[in-house]
Amino acid sequence: MRANGKTFIVGDVHGCLDMLKRLMGSLGWSPEADRLIFLGDFIDRGANAKGVVDYVMEISKRSERVDCLMGNHERILLDFMDGKDTNTFFLNGGLATLNSYRSDQQRGGFLIPDDHLTFFRSLKLLIELEDFYVVHAGLRPGVPVDSQNPEDLLWIRDSFIFSNFYFGKRVIFGHTPFAQPLIMENKIGLDTGAVYGNRLTCLELPSLKFHFVEA
Repeated sequence: MRANGKTFIVGDVHGCLDMLKRLMGSLGWSPEADRLIFLGDFIDRGANAKGVVDYVMEISKRSERVDCLMGNHERILLDFMDGKDTNTFFLNGGLATLNSYRSDQQRGGFLIPDDHLTFFRSLKLLIELEDFYVVHAGLRPGVPVDSQNPEDLLWIRDSFIFSNFYFGKRVIFGHTPFAQPLIMENKIGLDTGAVYGNRLTCLELPSLKFHFVEA
């Protein structure tokens, strides 16, 4: 972080564009001075995945200090588009994403623009800050950070969440929804179930201040 700069870390959005816009409008984020990190899961289940991606891509054009992580839902979409797995996508809310890309001109079909696919393929798996690791789902306890399996970074749940293992830095993550942020000595969980009618959460560093918007 630059001197006096803040870092804002936004939890799982899942197509909730209105909530994301309201959250961003409440943060006081400075594109020039502050860093902004999204934990992934921009898409699926919510009504406006395309709008969320458009909005995040536009924000990214305004600042070089925006970083976006890949969530398991973006990985599922890419596997679907690559023909590797067509079932998991629809079992995890993918139809809502396809509907958000649907075009009348395509007679009921859908088209994910090339720049959106490029965005999905560019997403990061892990970000290291001075005092934190930032990842979508979590880390495998007992495994060095540089030896983690990408599948764990995107999918791990209980074995990470219920562990007190310390990786040398506190871990900030999303993926597993809680009614309120999970705060432990070794981790902070920011998925607060926006798409399920709860809250969209952002963590501000270094103050450890939480920002919320309600569904």
